[in-house]
Amino acid sequence: MIVCGEDSLAERIAEELHSAGMTVVQLDSASGLHQAGITTATAIVCAGPDDGVNLEIALLARQLNSEIRVVTRLANAVLREAVAEANGPGAVLDVADLSAPQVVETCLSRTTHEISAAGIEFMVFGSYAPRDATLRELFGDLGPVAVVHGENSSTPDEVVSCPGRDEKVCQGDLTMMIGTAEDLRKQGIQVSVPKHRGSVTGTRSQRLLNGIRSVAEDINPGFYKAMAAAVSLLLFATVLLRFAYQKPGMTFVDALYFSTETIATVGYGDFTFVGQPTWLRLFSILLMFAGVTTTAIVVAFMADLLLSRRLAQSAVRRQVRFLSGHVIVVGLGTFGIRVLSDLKNGGHDVVAIEQNPDNRFLASAAELDVPVIIGDATLRRTLEDARIDKASAVAVLTQHDMVNIETGIILRELLGERWGRPPDKPGVPVVLRIYDRQLGAAVSQRFRFANVRSTVELAAPWFIGAAMGLQVFGTFSVGQRSFMVGGVRVEAGSTLDGIRMIDLATQARVIAIARAGGGREMHPRRDTVLNAGDTAYLVGPYRELLATLRRGSSQPEHAESDAV
Repeated sequence: MIVCGEDSLAERIAEELHSAGMTVVQLDSASGLHQAGITTATAIVCAGPDDGVNLEIALLARQLNSEIRVVTRLANAVLREAVAEANGPGAVLDVADLSAPQVVETCLSRTTHEISAAGIEFMVFGSYAPRDATLRELFGDLGPVAVVHGENSSTPDEVVSCPGRDEKVCQGDLTMMIGTAEDLRKQGIQVSVPKHRGSVTGTRSQRLLNGIRSVAEDINPGFYKAMAAAVSLLLFATVLLRFAYQKPGMTFVDALYFSTETIATVGYGDFTFVGQPTWLRLFSILLMFAGVTTTAIVVAFMADLLLSRRLAQSAVRRQVRFLSGHVIVVGLGTFGIRVLSDLKNGGHDVVAIEQNPDNRFLASAAELDVPVIIGDATLRRTLEDARIDKASAVAVLTQHDMVNIETGIILRELLGERWGRPPDKPGVPVVLRIYDRQLGAAVSQRFRFANVRSTVELAAPWFIGAAMGLQVFGTFSVGQRSFMVGGVRVEAGSTLDGIRMIDLATQARVIAIARAGGGREMHPRRDTVLNAGDTAYLVGPYRELLATLRRGSSQPEHAESDAV
């Protein structure tokens, strides 16, 4: 197999393929394809960060070997769609598309994952064990996917992959089970499917009221004093003219009209002070000067509100000011904008923080009607402007690991007790993107960050599975471990041909079998046998699924010699 690219994702893919028994050749440009053995290779993975380089290598590889599986990484949606139409064997993938759903699920504290495989809608359901018992006692025949030991266990935080139904769990352990919606209902488990929810900012009238309140709060306090002075002057002049103006007399409406004329220095000529007492004419002079001064002050304050740069900065804060239960997304890269888009399209209020005022994704955020606070997320003031005290979740997704770690530390201090809560009490999930998986593991352990996510770890299983011919239907995370749902076709003469479930000797669990002659078998038992032509649908850690895939090959023992 050939892996193209020099970043962490490409390195990770090459490492995992090599661990799976494949002979791997790495290159960084199209010029080395012939030397890498493109004509005899089984697959090529173009996983570098540059769309142009990936596209060039993929197209040339297809020309040189029409049967090769070509797995290409493309971030550009237009290119991705165009290439996918005539790609042939393989896949066209985007890291953001593959990684974002798991970040969104973590932000929303979802433990239920819907995955379609073999025409069946499976649900991976997570819940905390209510008591000490076996999985069979708690969930009957539902398929166990994973158990994360809690504080009551002798090995807290340990993840057990695909345990048996007789596995004993302690109260508070997180259990992940898989089955159809009907299977769950039979066990008396009510799973709420995430629904679109409206904005927490309320009805249209409430939003209008909040807007008026926020604008009022943004106005300089001196404006109210100036307006009070202007109104007081107008009322005083109106009352005075009503009773003091002679020949002819004035009604209150006439007096109000003439007072407004005088203060504004308009003077239409329909009323004058000619023929009035001397003191009243002197008063008119003072009234005009006082009116001009007061009007100028009011206009100055209005100009400050409407024309200053402060307006643009405060407009976002006005949108955020009355939000509650919103999600904060830090960093508007390709990954961040995808997470933001998924949250917004799901009906959730979102606030973005971006340090670069020239970020090219600001326009996309504006189209989604998402307020963006321009500022440094490592500063407390910026997070406070985003209403961190009322936020339901935070996703820190900048492209700089150190910035994300620093932001996470500050968030932990600001959130206080809301940072970490027992399973039965709501907290604030904080998802940190750490590109380097080793650094991510170290940071998670050192600072007790529960939701550290690496785009490399999230996306790599899809690329690896596609390269090896595995049908990938979905991925999800349990703790810091990635799980996959995939399909493996059993070839004649392979080690899976004729094997019983009990003899699989793998941590992957078979959840369904599509028989070669037609028909499906759900929840296969220990004595169920796989035959050539069957497709087995499995769930488990992706490394286990890759190992099972090799066993389904007709000549697994020669995988190395046949690869490039």
